[in-house]
Amino acid sequence: MDTSNEPTATVHIVDDDDGVRDSIRFLLESEGLTVRTYHSAQALLDTDLPPRGCVLTDFRMPGLDGLQLQSRLTERGIALPVIVMTAFAEVPAAVRAMKAGAMDFLEKPCDPTVIVEAVSRSLNHNRRTLAATATAAEANRRIAGLTPREREVMDLLATGNSTKEIARALGASPRTIDVHRARVFQKLQVDTLPDLVHLAMAAGLG
Repeated sequence: MDTSNEPTATVHIVDDDDGVRDSIRFLLESEGLTVRTYHSAQALLDTDLPPRGCVLTDFRMPGLDGLQLQSRLTERGIALPVIVMTAFAEVPAAVRAMKAGAMDFLEKPCDPTVIVEAVSRSLNHNRRTLAATATAAEANRRIAGLTPREREVMDLLATGNSTKEIARALGASPRTIDVHRARVFQKLQVDTLPDLVHLAMAAGLG
């Protein structure tokens, strides 16, 4: 597994079985991954979790089970992807975990290759999510620097309106709108209308 692009990613393994935790840890560390292990869901919840990584948890454990762990993570706004390991009879519960936000579930006994592939998918998903979050934050930061009138011009530009249409909508001259448009492009640090549309979409406005 290529981990060159995710140097700080950590796989958090939660299982009350020492042997299972150790074997999965050895497997993933042999793939070059950073791994932390926990004997219970609560032990994980008591930890300050970094944003990069994923959680691989057993479903049935003393105390909180895997489904409850997923729920607690969601309640706390922790966006780490969760993979649930489950016995055949527990598959319906694992499906509920996925509907509640879990990334994947693996049926026991888990094949090592399947574990590695599931973790790889989760880490890639986590990386994309963090990148999208950072992009959205930067887009919103730029948009926040616009004046109210510039924001109106931006919104109308982003929905495909021409300078003349914007001028009519805002009761201004086309020349005035051109000035606002230039300032919008400068403040948003975009060069073209498609760039502006992409930035608006990244900010959740599209």
